[in-house]
Amino acid sequence: MSTLFRLLIACITLSASLAFAADPLVITRGTDRAIPVAVVPFGVAGAGLPDDPARIIAADLYNSGLFSPIAREHMISMPSRPDEIIYRDWRAVGAQYLLIGDVRALGDGRYQLQYHLFNVTSEQQVHAGTLSGTAQQIRDMSHHIADQAHEKVTGIRGAFSTKLLFVSASGPVNDRRYALYRADYDGARAVTLLQSREPILSPSYAPDGKRIVYVSFEQKRPRIYVQHVETGAREQVTHFEGLNGAPAWSPDSSKLAFVLSKDGNPEIYVMDMASRQTRRVTNHMAIDTEPFWGKDGQTLYFTSDRSGKPQIYRTSINGGEAKRVTFTGNYNANPKLSADEKTLVMIHRQDGYKVFKVATQDLQRGTLRILSDTSLDESPTVAANGTMVIYATRQQGKGVLMLTSINGRVRTALPGIEGEIREPSWSPFLN
Repeated sequence: MSTLFRLLIACITLSASLAFAADPLVITRGTDRAIPVAVVPFGVAGAGLPDDPARIIAADLYNSGLFSPIAREHMISMPSRPDEIIYRDWRAVGAQYLLIGDVRALGDGRYQLQYHLFNVTSEQQVHAGTLSGTAQQIRDMSHHIADQAHEKVTGIRGAFSTKLLFVSASGPVNDRRYALYRADYDGARAVTLLQSREPILSPSYAPDGKRIVYVSFEQKRPRIYVQHVETGAREQVTHFEGLNGAPAWSPDSSKLAFVLSKDGNPEIYVMDMASRQTRRVTNHMAIDTEPFWGKDGQTLYFTSDRSGKPQIYRTSINGGEAKRVTFTGNYNANPKLSADEKTLVMIHRQDGYKVFKVATQDLQRGTLRILSDTSLDESPTVAANGTMVIYATRQQGKGVLMLTSINGRVRTALPGIEGEIREPSWSPFLN
C-alpha cells in the first residue's frame, strides 16, 4: 500500500492494531538453508581504503537470503592470494565457498581489486576477476564482485549494483520539506534528485534505467512527472482534474499505467508515451488503483475494493473481465511480481486483525508467506532478480526502510537519513 490511495482505501477499511496471528495457510518464517560462505578481509597494499570491500560483499550476499557469511572471528586464517589458502581451515568452520582478494593503490588515485572465488569442497576456483576505479568506486566494485559471486554460485544474477529511489519528509508539520533520493540498493550514498515543499509520491524507475516517474503536488494538486536521472530534465505528463497518481511503466517503457478520477471515480488508464494518448482500462464503481505490469506488456495487476474489501485483481489492458487473484485475508494491496512472475508480493492483513504485513503469494499453489515482522508496512518493491524486497514501515515512531529476503530468512533495517523515509522503489538492472 502507498501514497494518496492508501487514504482512499482506508475509507473502506480502517487500519490500526496491536496483534497479529498466523492463519494455518500462512508461513511466517523462511526455512531454506543458506549457503555458508567465507568472505575474507581483503589484503591492502599501498594505502588505506574508505570502504571495506569484504564487509560490503558479505553484507550483500547475506541480504539475498541465499548465503550465510562466516563471521570474521571464526576464521582460522586470512589468505588474500590463492597460494595462501589452506582448505582444511575452511572446512573446519563449515564454509562451502571462499572468496578472497587484495587491493593495490595504483599511484594515480585509483585502486585495483583482484578477487578469487573457490569451492571449498572441490578445492577448485569458481571465478576470478580484476577491477579498477577510484576510492569513490570501491563500493561499486564491491557490489559488482558480490553480483558475480551470487551468480556463479546460485545461477541467479546478482542485484547488488542496482539503485533505490525513496522519498523523505522532514521539518515541522507546518513547514514540511520533501526530497526524492537515489541511493545504492542498501541505502548508502543517497543523492538528492528533487526537493519540494509539497509531497512527492510513487517514484519508479523506467525499465531502461534512464528515467523515473513520480507524483508531485507542487501545483497544489497531484500531477505525474517524468524525469531523466542523469540530467535532471523533467516533464509533466498529466494534468487531469482530480487524482493523477500511482504511475507504473510498461516493460518496454513505451506506456504508463496510472490512476485518474477525472470521470468521477478512481480508475486505471494507460498512456502511450509517444502519442500521449490515454485510454481507460477499468470501469467499475469501486476504487481501482496501484497498477503493476506483467512481463507480457498486456496484463495489469491492481488493487480494487470491488469485492467489499481491498483485494488484488488481474486484467488485460485491452479490456475484458478482471479476475480476482487474492482470497486469503481481508486486505491485500499494492501488488508487485517477482522476476519469474511466480510470486506475488503485496501488503496483507489477516482476517480479524488490523496490522499490515509484507507477504508473498505463490501464484500457482496459492500459499501465503509473511515476510515482515513489523506491523505498519507499505510500498513493497522487489529486486530485479526477485531475491529481495524493500518496504517502508515505522520503528520507534519514525518512517524507515526495511529489507527482507524473498525466502523470509533475512530481515534488516536500511541506514536512514534525516526525516521520515517512505516510498521505496527498486531500479532495474543497470548494466
